[in-house]
Amino acid sequence: MATIYEVAALAGVSPATVSRVLNGAPVGQPYADKVRKAAATLNYKPNRTARTLRRRSAEVIALIIPDIENPFFTALARGVEDRAQAEGYSVVLCNTDDRHDKEAKYLEIALSEHMAGVILAPASDRTSLDTVTARKTPVVVVDRTAHHNDVDAVVVDNAAGGRTAATALYEQGFSLVACITGPSDVETAEQRAAGWREVFTARTPEAIPDDYLRFADYRVDGGFAAMADLMRLPEPPDAVFVANNLMSLGALHCLAELDQAPPAIGMVAFGDLPLGIPAPAGVSVIHHPAREIGVVAARLLIERIAGDTQPSRTVVLPTSLD
Repeated sequence: MATIYEVAALAGVSPATVSRVLNGAPVGQPYADKVRKAAATLNYKPNRTARTLRRRSAEVIALIIPDIENPFFTALARGVEDRAQAEGYSVVLCNTDDRHDKEAKYLEIALSEHMAGVILAPASDRTSLDTVTARKTPVVVVDRTAHHNDVDAVVVDNAAGGRTAATALYEQGFSLVACITGPSDVETAEQRAAGWREVFTARTPEAIPDDYLRFADYRVDGGFAAMADLMRLPEPPDAVFVANNLMSLGALHCLAELDQAPPAIGMVAFGDLPLGIPAPAGVSVIHHPAREIGVVAARLLIERIAGDTQPSRTVVLPTSLD
């Protein structure tokens, strides 16, 4: 018996487009004609039970993220929406503030409203998707993987970003590079710090890495407080890797108050500074491909909605130093 993927291949379209045509959703006439012709050629018979269940699901995707005020997640959301709209889906945006109770509530709403699927940036390593996967609702996680949950994920190489940042600062001539990262129970924070630690240990063997590592809350105030704490050390750092954009802004504010703004103190920020603020002199940026993460996540989710049953995939996108 032919599959939806064979129909898609013969028609030269995505499985999601085949699903939309066969379920009566609006699709451009040339594509619809190709799909119907391919289905007829292959004698494709849709699973009636599956079609009934899909019709119960609104053509809506839930996008659940920690902080809509963070420009990284704003750009990610735009990528999700652009790809989803192109396939005929709408996106509902939910903000968790990294709180598990809000995250669980939004996941329950997605299930109760029979949404087509969920794209989620997990609140922490403790996030559970058992209820969602038990109901066979497609899920893709972004930015952070979901431990103990067998679902697709789209992430960046965070450890490589941390190594690149620290190496760049040492090669600029700085001798003691500190790190400000996010909460200790958030995967991205741990991975970015691990990359920094690898370089710090090799380049500064006489120093203790934990003395120059600060965990904060991925927000402006957290970056300010962590930078201030580092500068109070008996031997303060002469450079710092800050593991997200909002904390980088807080660290810059702190250094300005201390009259030690870059380039007096070296800095590499992970992710573009918020509000379109250009990086000041002496500050480099690890490019975080936020919109691309959203586009890829939406593509994977729509494939799952269309019936893709291949094993779960983790797509790792590269970072780069601007």
